[in-house]
Amino acid sequence: MTRYLVDVNLLIALADEEHIHYPIATNWLDAMSDEVWGACAFSQAGFLRIMTNPKLGSYSVREATEVLISLSRHPRYRFWPIADDWATLAAPFLKRVFGHQQITDAYLLGLVVKGGGVLVTMDAAIKYLAGTEYSRNVLVLE
Repeated sequence: MTRYLVDVNLLIALADEEHIHYPIATNWLDAMSDEVWGACAFSQAGFLRIMTNPKLGSYSVREATEVLISLSRHPRYRFWPIADDWATLAAPFLKRVFGHQQITDAYLLGLVVKGGGVLVTMDAAIKYLAGTEYSRNVLVLE
């Protein structure tokens, strides 16, 4: 059984029926059989930050929290706890981290590598960050 961790963008797409990637996200989720998926504190916080930003989302903190709770009730949802610091989890990818936009990606990728899972994203650039050694730990939905 594969364990999947969704990144912030995919979490937003799963939650918002008006999102351009909602069909891709929900088709992926519906196509899974016994696999489990989930979010971590980092992806949940990113979801809340974006969805409650008046310039980007239209949710109150309470509404966005309720959406997260609703998603967590999915029968195959499993929360991914984080017990390690950024430097430890990102260590395998540091030579390919060139800017601030890769910080979260390296953290999430390190979490799935340590947990033997797969990071699900729509950001193809994460494949570069993973390199050939960790490419099996990334699933890019298109």
